[in-house]
Amino acid sequence: MTKAFLGTTAAIAMIAFGGAALAQATHPDTGEALSENQSFSYRLLDQFPTLDPQLIEETAGGHVARQMFEGLLTQNADGTLRPGMATEWSSDDNQTWTFTLRDANWSNGDPVTANDFVYAWRRAADPATASEYAWYVELSQIVNAAEIIAGEMDPSELGVRAIDDHTLEVTLNNPLPYFPQMTVHYTFMPTHQATVEQYGADWTDPENIVVNGAYILDEIAVNEFFHLAKNPNYYGADDVIIEEITGYVINDSSQALARFQAGEFDMMDSLPPATYPRLEAETPDVAHSVPRLCSYYYVINQSESGNPALQDVRVRQALSYAVNRNVITDQVLQEGQAPAYSFTHWATAGFELPTIDYSTWTQEERMARAAELIEEAGYGPDNPLELDLIYNTSEAHRQVAAVLQQMWRPIGIEVTLSNYEWQSYLELRGNQNFDLARGGWCADYNEASTFLDLLTSNNSNNDGKFMNEEYDALLAEAATSSDPQPLYTQAEQILADEAAIVPIYHYTQTFVLDPTIRNWPFDNAENNWYVRDIYRVADGS
Repeated sequence: MTKAFLGTTAAIAMIAFGGAALAQATHPDTGEALSENQSFSYRLLDQFPTLDPQLIEETAGGHVARQMFEGLLTQNADGTLRPGMATEWSSDDNQTWTFTLRDANWSNGDPVTANDFVYAWRRAADPATASEYAWYVELSQIVNAAEIIAGEMDPSELGVRAIDDHTLEVTLNNPLPYFPQMTVHYTFMPTHQATVEQYGADWTDPENIVVNGAYILDEIAVNEFFHLAKNPNYYGADDVIIEEITGYVINDSSQALARFQAGEFDMMDSLPPATYPRLEAETPDVAHSVPRLCSYYYVINQSESGNPALQDVRVRQALSYAVNRNVITDQVLQEGQAPAYSFTHWATAGFELPTIDYSTWTQEERMARAAELIEEAGYGPDNPLELDLIYNTSEAHRQVAAVLQQMWRPIGIEVTLSNYEWQSYLELRGNQNFDLARGGWCADYNEASTFLDLLTSNNSNNDGKFMNEEYDALLAEAATSSDPQPLYTQAEQILADEAAIVPIYHYTQTFVLDPTIRNWPFDNAENNWYVRDIYRVADGS
């Protein structure tokens, strides 16, 4: 159930602010003059399917969950770890981790305890939950996670226990020095057991939801907007300056940009293609471009439901070789993206990329080899291979797909473009009802396995169903290795040799931001932002 949303600047101004925002005329640390309007609003490209932390599988929902729920650890503006519900964490062997929880309450007044994390993590691994991120629990190496996800053990056997209300112990199969980084992810955020059990699938509705983060959902209209209000029971509420958050779902990027420029909201990314250079030149204090750990690629359906030709490595290689990535990055998008020949983003901490042979060829050489391969596979301009490509609603996705459609045509691959709204697109891709599909993957933590594990055989997000025993073995070995980087390099080489996917480009984060919004985390390469840390200054400050 939703409530009517006033939705105008005048209506926002009518809200009674009683917290830190208006209790002081200046920021307590910087001395900047604060605006009386301590609201933050932004544009979403797509409607998030859920706000249940254990069911979220995409970025849009993750951004909202980050405002409403708080895990053991969170991040500073530069992406370094920061205490969340846990004030201390330690391990003598990187295999048994202990987290000490602070005194904190849920939005209904109940205390947040270690058992709330035990419940949430068991729930994420439980096959009955059907979490698309159950694989993430297994990836974290928690004891018995793999067996629970496979239905071979009860969720109560997961290697996580509450020693007492304020002490959580996590036992891993193998040492994992970056495990604390993994706890930042929304899958590991706590959920309020009594609320989930009372309301079932409706527990995240505004009238039911119980949260432990800085904001709480109070209004939502699907495919239109959502509204969050400051949570007075949040342990750090006195330091939270922004009082409310509004997100507007606008699929059309050009319309969204026009509305941003009219002052309707404060931030938007996914800008219209080729607009960033102009925006940067005209409004350098508004337009921003920063590195972002995301990769844009095309999924190739190698399961039985896809076109049988896609099980031929020569066809997959031809698809990849024929893509002129520089045209897409330099002429279509123009936002500083880097052409991609690997899946893992070049800026990932410690990652060593192999030299992918065809990345050193000219585009003419790539096209010539692509034509040879597709002919060897029995296709060509006189006997075209017909494929269907699905993508979710976005002008940028449409333009990239249209350009690739033209690039593939000369070698005898005819592609039909099919556009779907976000939820339908996810369902089609997840059920292998496609030949080719737009894909985008953003790091869940800053380590190469966050990309590479996606393409292991048992990963539920491996929508193309790429299967390779050697690749799986390398990733399994990497999970227990003291120096996994050489193994990651070998794994990337397999992806290139097998053309498991078609890498297109590595992201930058280009966006526009109202200059009165301050303390934005420009240096967080994972694009994790927390509205609790930002504030709005008075005009002219």
